[in-house]
Amino acid sequence: MSLYTQFDYQMMSRAIALAGKGIYTTAPNPNVGCVIARDGQIVGEGFHLRAGEAHAEVNALRMAGDKAKNATAYVTLEPCSHYGRTPPCAAGLIQAGVKKVICAMQDPNPEVSGRGIRMLREAGIEVYSGLLEQDAASLNPAFIKRMTTGLPWVQLKMAASLDGQTALANGQSQWVTSPQARSDVQRYRAMAGAILSTSQTVITDNASLNVRAGELPGSVQYLSSSVRQPLRVILDRHHRLHSELKLYQAGGPVLTVGHSDSDLNVSLMDSGLLNLTQVMEDLASQHQVNHVWVEAGASLAGSLLKSRLVDELILYIAPKIMGSDGQGLFGHMGFERMEDILELDIKAVSVVGPDIRVTAVPKYKG
Repeated sequence: MSLYTQFDYQMMSRAIALAGKGIYTTAPNPNVGCVIARDGQIVGEGFHLRAGEAHAEVNALRMAGDKAKNATAYVTLEPCSHYGRTPPCAAGLIQAGVKKVICAMQDPNPEVSGRGIRMLREAGIEVYSGLLEQDAASLNPAFIKRMTTGLPWVQLKMAASLDGQTALANGQSQWVTSPQARSDVQRYRAMAGAILSTSQTVITDNASLNVRAGELPGSVQYLSSSVRQPLRVILDRHHRLHSELKLYQAGGPVLTVGHSDSDLNVSLMDSGLLNLTQVMEDLASQHQVNHVWVEAGASLAGSLLKSRLVDELILYIAPKIMGSDGQGLFGHMGFERMEDILELDIKAVSVVGPDIRVTAVPKYKG
């Protein structure tokens, strides 16, 4: 006999859908949704919109009012038990008099991690966890990774012609892909906590690397009035960036990495290159970055893959031929045997305008 009813599944599915409404705005907090039901009816629902503002449970309780008493709360993530910028949600559920709480998953945050469930049970509330857990986890891969490993979740974006070239031999690359693909990139940027690139890429393309509301796909145009600009992190070992670049005219924070005057001082490896693992660790610990979106050339892309720091590859393929004298995607990888090459697990293939978007996960060996 199943622990959960069909109604329980329906309510948690609704809570998960609500949580998804915050994917562009909640960073560095996780995406969370909550539904409160009593006597087979939804009496309150809500989601977390932005760090520092009300959590999902608070919004749902406000809507439910007195009807929360003896109700069941369905929450996609264990209610918090600690005081941060807002009071603990577990305490709010207790005060409202809910009878039962069903969580999709336990919070990976060490400050919570079971404490919220314990607080609720000690108050006499029935608590169950694990309903649609995988679906709930898929809402927050970046938050979960930072909380469990101390590293951000890294998406590497690349764009190439059908024959795998990112630029002509003379360096021209604007534009390999279509306006639709570039609009799609804006959506990914809007979800990220930081955008990582190099001074070479910034200077060559005079790139702003910001989220431009007017270029967002129609499905997320509602963000136009409240776009959150990610932290732009630029690797600049040779102090090449200057104030006339679009990077500094577009608005939003910029963090430089790699030289004595940079905002983030990172040690060099024996090869003389920046320690990319340390870059990621510092972004996670010092700047609470869950999700890093990378837009750069072959050198950084290859280095990130060799360092096993890429969690997901987003590759846009344009229906164009540029020739073998162009510039490739990942540079020199140093493989000498076929059994050593990096394989990918393709998760999705989508058509974006005239281009193809491939979403893949690297299958690191060893």
